[in-house]
Amino acid sequence: MAEGLRERKKRQTRQYISDVATGLFIERGFDAVTVAEIADAANVSVNTVYNYFPAKEDLFLDRSAGMVDRLARWVRGRAEGESAAQAVLRELRDEVRAVSPRVGLLAGYADFMRVIQEAPALRSRLWALAQEVEANLEQVLREETGAAEDDELPSLMAGQISWIYGTAIRVIGREMLKRREPGEVSREVLALLDDIEELLSERVLTYAVRG
Repeated sequence: MAEGLRERKKRQTRQYISDVATGLFIERGFDAVTVAEIADAANVSVNTVYNYFPAKEDLFLDRSAGMVDRLARWVRGRAEGESAAQAVLRELRDEVRAVSPRVGLLAGYADFMRVIQEAPALRSRLWALAQEVEANLEQVLREETGAAEDDELPSLMAGQISWIYGTAIRVIGREMLKRREPGEVSREVLALLDDIEELLSERVLTYAVRG
């Protein structure tokens, strides 16, 4: 269904507020900027800001909704004969090889990471998001393997597979914070993913193979 005028205007307003807020956070730091200042700079009311973003952290991490089910989506979309871990490794390699902004491989990412490093509230929110990612992945693994409710294996596997993703993203963030060239970091992370795959047990690499 085509996007209506009202929906498009709301989406554009939301994006504009987020862009204004991000610019202020990068310039002055997350804690130094108030929601009232963001509303004033975006020429909207404080209530309008909160209508689009329930919490201040949401203004900076406005694309987090697409992140929380990323691993679950990758696992659901795995190919015939491919395991859950192999699907995540393949998707990650594709993103890293493409030097994708979706995994933080872009010029200017250092400024984004610096804001997070300096703001405990943002670090806390990212930790909570990581827990959501793992919980969503566990649910998919339970559904797709038919695991019993008291079976702990899907939880253990979700933790292992989330570790793959989390390690790669953490290293990208650390290296991009040094203002390194994205292509160079991409090559190093591809090698890291090979090392990660070697560290994983056969049981993890063959869990939830699509039949």
